[in-house]
Amino acid sequence: MNTESVLMPATAPFDFGHTLAFMSGFWATANSQRVVGDGLVTAVRAAGRTVAAVLTAEGGGLRCVLHAAGPLTPDVVRAATGRIASSLGLDDDLSGFYDLARDDPDFAPVAERLRGYHQVRFPSPLETAVWAILAQRTALKVAAKEKDALATPFGNTLTLDGADYTAFPDVEQLASLQPGRIAELIGNRRKGEYVSGTVRAWLDIDEGFLRTGPYAEAKDVLLGLPGIGAWSAAFIMLRGLGRTDETPDEKQLKEAASRVYGRPLSGEQVQRLGAAYGPWQGYWAHYLRATA
Repeated sequence: MNTESVLMPATAPFDFGHTLAFMSGFWATANSQRVVGDGLVTAVRAAGRTVAAVLTAEGGGLRCVLHAAGPLTPDVVRAATGRIASSLGLDDDLSGFYDLARDDPDFAPVAERLRGYHQVRFPSPLETAVWAILAQRTALKVAAKEKDALATPFGNTLTLDGADYTAFPDVEQLASLQPGRIAELIGNRRKGEYVSGTVRAWLDIDEGFLRTGPYAEAKDVLLGLPGIGAWSAAFIMLRGLGRTDETPDEKQLKEAASRVYGRPLSGEQVQRLGAAYGPWQGYWAHYLRATA
């Protein structure tokens, strides 16, 4: 096993303890990443290779020790650390968000309690899109098993300290499957067609545009994918790409906001509260959900 150690900076304030607390309950990706002691182990696909990373807090950021069966070339290290940094929101500058939170007496205690928590996302936006399709009208534990099944045709598993970590397939791997194979793996023809269509469309998508292009235009790209509606597109923007420009329309968010703000809130009222946070409203919503 080849290894490479990299120190990954994080924009202050950053509290890895909050990350670990959230990840302890983030079982949608339990097959590929889990909390071990005071660290996080995660497996990702990077530059066509499966890489496992052991992450621990160090110097205000993270010490990342990469493991791979093949050579950890500079392009693989760069792709792996970039993917991990994005999925843990390490570059997020939360100063503007906290400034707004201080003027919100109901929400301020939540922001203070979670101070330094950078939003945890799925390891890749494609994985987020697949999860959004599989989780539609399905028990989440069933959806997790279906998502894990998509990795079975590929050798994306690395073993560290006796535990297996399986990276979710990259787009090239999933696109290599014969028509109908995805549906066979997940045991659902309709969702298999949606996932297969989304995977093939993803081959031509500019992920950089999704991350940095105008929000509405990037969301429209996602809305053009099979099986992706308004909720799924907003979910991918927030939890796959870290785009926080929108307040999700979710029953769970309404319930969480009602508890924090001390009164029953309608969906419209939640949207108005979130809008006050401008480009940070997705962070506001995520912090509320993280308190649930």
